Amino acid sequence: MNRVFNFSAGPSMLPLPVLEKAAAELVCYGESGMSVMEMSHRSPDYEAIIADAEAMLRRLMNIPDNYKVLFLQGGASTQFAAVPMNLIKRTGKADYAVSGQFSGKAFKEAQKLGYDVKCIATTKDDNFDHVPVITKDMIRPDAAYLHICFNNTIYGTKYPYIPDTGDIPLVADMSSCIISEPVDVTKFGVIYAGAQKNMAPAGLTLVIVREDLLDTAEENMPTMLEWKTMAENGSMYNTPPCYAIYMAKLVYEWILGLGGLDEMKKLNEKKAAYLYDYLDNQDYYIAPVKKESRSMMNVTFVTGDADLDKKFAKEAGAAGLKNLKGHRSVGGMRASIYNAMPYDGVVALVDFMKKFAAENPKA
Repeated sequence: MNRVFNFSAGPSMLPLPVLEKAAAELVCYGESGMSVMEMSHRSPDYEAIIADAEAMLRRLMNIPDNYKVLFLQGGASTQFAAVPMNLIKRTGKADYAVSGQFSGKAFKEAQKLGYDVKCIATTKDDNFDHVPVITKDMIRPDAAYLHICFNNTIYGTKYPYIPDTGDIPLVADMSSCIISEPVDVTKFGVIYAGAQKNMAPAGLTLVIVREDLLDTAEENMPTMLEWKTMAENGSMYNTPPCYAIYMAKLVYEWILGLGGLDEMKKLNEKKAAYLYDYLDNQDYYIAPVKKESRSMMNVTFVTGDADLDKKFAKEAGAAGLKNLKGHRSVGGMRASIYNAMPYDGVVALVDFMKKFAAENPKA
């Protein structure tokens, strides 16, 4: 088997044991006589799959009973519209912190819908090389919620703290850091995430929402965007992304088998520390993110020479280190080292970085 180290920001690599189990069950799941891809979502076999997926996620993240877990479609980007349409009616206003491209898109989407939304903090002028400091007094007292993107995939930053919003619900896009470490769900009103970065194949979107926030949706809003409808129907108002939910269940099972999110965090910290330690103790590559805001999932770096960056990505790919090219909006390199990336993959990357630096001296 010729598996490469896939550093893609998403869709990203999945744990090998998960892929192997899915392969073994591909044609026939259990005693069902069919593939999960062929099952009716109303069948007892599939109802057990989605119920197990929710139960495992609740156990992993310690999700309280007063939060609903929704398995949806449309990607996290659909939630850019769903969030204000479900929540803003509470007061008619909402605040946003813009720390990168996706939080910026979420803010613009709410503006596009004509809502009274305000950007209370941004690090755009610093090229998003850190996350903003948010204090309670910055938030409008009548805001329906504060929206943040907890981990910024493109720029390689993450909030090292959970903003204190008082009684105002905190809404967080956690697409690129979900289930990478423990998080206190009770500090958030809503957590949402596209699954294709750290949880499952593309096609599944997770929403975790506090129950008291389910009764504030806009009247006559699209049914498919209304969280209450999805909650009342167990995420099956229509046909859900069945196979992606099944794959998420296998990922949850894999993490539980490792020891849960406490153990997952230790593994992720070890990988990130190895890469950042190298970046901090050499002078060939530049790590643009301020240390206090560094992401554990997405590590960005550049050589300072666009031609060298391009050569690096090409030669790394040829060496079995795939998808290291940075996002088109920022260039350079980006190593996404999600849960499924083994420690050996990060070691291989650092070895290649050393070799490339020795063979390609800067002018």
